[in-house]
Amino acid sequence: MSLFGNFFSKEKKESLDKGLEKSNESFFGKLSKALVGKSTVDDDVLDNLEEILVSSDVGIETTLKIIDRIQQRVARDKYVGTSELDRILKEEVAGLLSENKTDVVPDFETPAGIKPYVIMVVGVNGVGKTTTIGKLAAQFKKKGKKVILGAADTFRAAAVDQLKLWGERVGVPVISKGMNTDPSAVAFETVEEGIRQGVDVIIIDTAGRLHTKVNLMAELSKIMRAVQKVLPQAPHDVMLVLDGSTGQNAMVQAREFTKATQVTALAITKLDGTAKGGVVIGISEEFKIPVRYIGVGEKVEDLQVFNKVEFVDSMFRRN
Repeated sequence: MSLFGNFFSKEKKESLDKGLEKSNESFFGKLSKALVGKSTVDDDVLDNLEEILVSSDVGIETTLKIIDRIQQRVARDKYVGTSELDRILKEEVAGLLSENKTDVVPDFETPAGIKPYVIMVVGVNGVGKTTTIGKLAAQFKKKGKKVILGAADTFRAAAVDQLKLWGERVGVPVISKGMNTDPSAVAFETVEEGIRQGVDVIIIDTAGRLHTKVNLMAELSKIMRAVQKVLPQAPHDVMLVLDGSTGQNAMVQAREFTKATQVTALAITKLDGTAKGGVVIGISEEFKIPVRYIGVGEKVEDLQVFNKVEFVDSMFRRN
């Protein structure tokens, strides 16, 4: 059973539409060319749609599932005009996502009955991990939550400094022991201090060296054990941050991290600067792990709670 309830809101729809603009324009630019001279959805249209979805980084397996669903729909309805394709595509992609674990935090609330709510954040360098943590802290604080951060990415001075800057910027304390210190000790102290201060949310940053480094994965397990010494049921979420602009490389990173540690939530960043927004659909479908947050811009407010219906509507809407 999910910790979270269902949530639906159109509050940030304009920001989402703008953030997915490149993905949307790229998709419909290709689709419009493919539909020239076509009035019904036939095999040629579906073949072209398949190619377009794959090139939009939806992924081959997920694309085949979407095409199969549309084929069944066309067979059932007998005659489907190309003018109806946009609506059917949105309905079938949303339906596919609905079959996954897509419950989300209702507008940056914390799960009922869990205090402190501990999030351990993982991901390779450069995906926007520390920035995502800072924005998350700001959003939780805005909702009246007391937040503390742990700078357990101690292999890079820049990571520790960046998290401290975010802490200062949003007015949230950061537990840090500096560079080249034991990450698990930082995590331990952060949870201990969070409990002492009676905080609502604890977010722990971790090292982001390449996912091929076996010792990094061992380090993540060590951090988790350290956290559990203080709070046995924590972390309540292990959140993997992925850079949406890397497309299929994000899928590779997700595959490696889910093999190495128990990832329970995903945050997909940098969707505003790319035409690869389809990767959100592919990752959600392949890994059956809830996409909890998406980044669609630079502002704090542009880190949004992922809403599958809103996302699909923005991704596949005609301008």
